[in-house]
Amino acid sequence: MDDWEDACAYACSLPEVEIGSWWNTPCPKINGKGLLSPSREPGSFGLMIRQDEKPMLLETDPETFWQTDHYRNYPMLLVRYGTSARARIELYIQRAWWDRAKKAQRLAAGLGTRP
Repeated sequence: MDDWEDACAYACSLPEVEIGSWWNTPCPKINGKGLLSPSREPGSFGLMIRQDEKPMLLETDPETFWQTDHYRNYPMLLVRYGTSARARIELYIQRAWWDRAKKAQRLAAGLGTRP
């Protein structure tokens, strides 16, 4: 992802994602649940990630995924803009979508199993 607009554009390309208010900022959401948000940390955005996936991402790709103490106990990681990991970032945005979509939405999108 090159910037916040790029990250939002990708998230909004997923079925039924709309921009809505989350933490008083416009963010991509499905069913009223946020997928990602702009970060207070320069050059990054926050992406919803399952807690059990965080250690692996932090270990295998620290150039892309990182966190501050603020996010340590929250299911979100910071994602740096401009890394070469675009396909991996897109996968985790898809997973954030899948985790928040209703079963009928997942089936209608042809995503019966988690990406």
